[in-house]
Amino acid sequence: MEHAQGHEASLEQTQRYCVERPIYNEELLQSQLHKRERTPQALRQKIAHSCRCSSKKAKSHLYSCLPILKWLPRYPVKEYLLGDIISGISTGVMQLPQGLAYALLAAVPPVFGLYSSFYPVFLYTFFGTSKHISIGTFAVISMMVGGVAVRQVPDEIISVGYNSTNVTDSLEYFDARDTKRVQVAVTLAFLSGIIQLCLGLLRFGFVAIYLTEPLVRGFTTAAAVHVFTSQLKYLLGIKTNRYSGPLSVVYSIAAVLSKITTTNIASLIVGLTCIVLLLIGKEINLRFKKKLPVPIPMEIIVVIIGTGVSAGMNLSESYRVDVVGNIPQGLRAPAVPDIQLIPAIFVDAIAIAIVGFSMAVSMAKIFALKHGYTIDGNQELIALGICNFVGSFFQSFSITCSMSRSLVQESTGGKTQIAGTLSSIMVLLVIVAIGYLFEPLPQTVLAAIVMVNLKGMFKQFGDVAHFWRTSKIELAIWLVAFVASLFLGLDYGLLTAVAFAMITVIYRTQSPQYRILGQIPGTDIYCDVEEYEEVKEYPGIKIFQANASLYFANSESYTSALKKKTGVDPCAVLAARRKAQKRHAREIKKANAPRKKAVLKLTNDVEASVKHEIANDELPVNGRSASPDVSIQDVSPDEHEHFVEPKPNIHSLILDFTPVNFVDSVGAKTLKSIIKEYKEVGVCVCIASCSGPVMSELTRLNFFDDTATRELLFHSIHDAVLACQVKDRSASQ
Repeated sequence: MEHAQGHEASLEQTQRYCVERPIYNEELLQSQLHKRERTPQALRQKIAHSCRCSSKKAKSHLYSCLPILKWLPRYPVKEYLLGDIISGISTGVMQLPQGLAYALLAAVPPVFGLYSSFYPVFLYTFFGTSKHISIGTFAVISMMVGGVAVRQVPDEIISVGYNSTNVTDSLEYFDARDTKRVQVAVTLAFLSGIIQLCLGLLRFGFVAIYLTEPLVRGFTTAAAVHVFTSQLKYLLGIKTNRYSGPLSVVYSIAAVLSKITTTNIASLIVGLTCIVLLLIGKEINLRFKKKLPVPIPMEIIVVIIGTGVSAGMNLSESYRVDVVGNIPQGLRAPAVPDIQLIPAIFVDAIAIAIVGFSMAVSMAKIFALKHGYTIDGNQELIALGICNFVGSFFQSFSITCSMSRSLVQESTGGKTQIAGTLSSIMVLLVIVAIGYLFEPLPQTVLAAIVMVNLKGMFKQFGDVAHFWRTSKIELAIWLVAFVASLFLGLDYGLLTAVAFAMITVIYRTQSPQYRILGQIPGTDIYCDVEEYEEVKEYPGIKIFQANASLYFANSESYTSALKKKTGVDPCAVLAARRKAQKRHAREIKKANAPRKKAVLKLTNDVEASVKHEIANDELPVNGRSASPDVSIQDVSPDEHEHFVEPKPNIHSLILDFTPVNFVDSVGAKTLKSIIKEYKEVGVCVCIASCSGPVMSELTRLNFFDDTATRELLFHSIHDAVLACQVKDRSASQ
């Protein structure tokens, strides 16, 4: 009782509105409105306007191309500098070991990971619009680069001519292989940079929307499996070839298992120790996040300890543990990438360019939303393109945003890309001054760093349960992206996943949900009659809604659902009418047969003139007998049902076009056919809530004629309902 009273009180307190206006159809509404006059610009005027330059326009373009000019002069030193310094140092100590480790994924010597952690990071400070993301090496992109490098320069090709067991020949073999793979990786960065630049200049920043979240998460989870399997040989100290392409994961695991007996125990112990230390460090950072001023830099600590232990115990010589080896001091002179490789790696460059941009812009949007600023997707493409393109001349491979480093950069107080610049300067100091100190670093330590950093990606397996509860279609996208990327390789897997995601969009529009709407009593609000008990339908009126546009792929299903939901099939009604008429004619013919026999008998006994009279009296006129004895009234009530023409139980049908975004030529023809067919059985079809763009499309498709007039289109469902009621009352009178 108290609940009911409270409900009534809340209803009384609810704000109400009352509007008195005419019932608007489209023709009446347009007659009372005055369109704004727009003078279309000629192409020449548009070109002239776009080419016109002013100081304000030039300044705007300059700020757009170089965002640093906008924020650096206003940089609040007292508020931001300390946070940026701490953040830059924290990110830099992560950048260094990850750069070395991800170079192994890219199938190039570790020093090239340092180059990729310096040039692009420094350049992004000038051209990027995000204040918080950390640009540089990233596991997924490095893995994609490594796959291409190994495919173009497999071990088998280089091994020809280096069959000798001589150490010198072995070193020459590795040098030749690594040199060629570096050329592939650098050219790949050059080409992906050009693609990103072109997409950015052509304002194609929207391409990232085609990489939906389930697709990206499924793809990155598969990439994590690829990365993990590729690092097993370094963790175990096993010598195996690296595979790329379809089923490369299977081949890699098979190769490791076939040589598991040759595991280097020292390498395994060092690697497992590092994994345990890194996991403990990450757990401490996570649990005491609020108490720690900065995260414990476990990666650089592990690198320093691993390097010290390796140098002190001489692991390379005593236990044959593979180490990083030669790290040349100083920066390399710029060199032009190998242009001849472009045709062979063009498709891979497109995939790397789009995936790299998608990763960066998705992370940038998260931070922008959190801190209340905006990013420019097109400028982000240009910034990444410049980083890859310019960096390729200085031997860096393709880069993007790193999730783990970006989170550290933001959580440690970073406010601007000054933090990124400081982290790149730290890497520069290592390259120029102290790089040689890391030469004894065991490769198993780098493998441990890579594996532990995959922890976040492996957690994405939990998406399966999440998407199972929320959306089966998104679960299908995730699974297809994962399985295809795992077994077909990251390049073909990505293409397969994008194609499947497109198919799901077509499926959703091709198989939309159909509903019959009814009114919430006393309002102009209409809801699904099957969902709410309070919703009531108007007698003789059906309101039909489909939550998709009307076009070639779903026009047939739209018509079928309309007939099924309304319970009125014009073709069936007309067929039933014809059948009833034929049955009616047969019954009359059958009823007239005895009379005709009697007439024929009488004609043998009477005169010709009388015969003529009787014939005129007895013969049917216009399909009915002129004699009252043979009328339908003589038929029994049960038989009378067969002669009544079938009629639909509704007089009006309203199509709710609120969810419709567009109509193509097939959809327009379908709509016109619906109006015509239902008109033949006495049902008036109206269209409600048709948007302006859809109205323009219908006009352009020559939809309106004598059958389909603008009077059938109404501003809202309620307008259409009231108009149908008025029309029905006037017809009944």
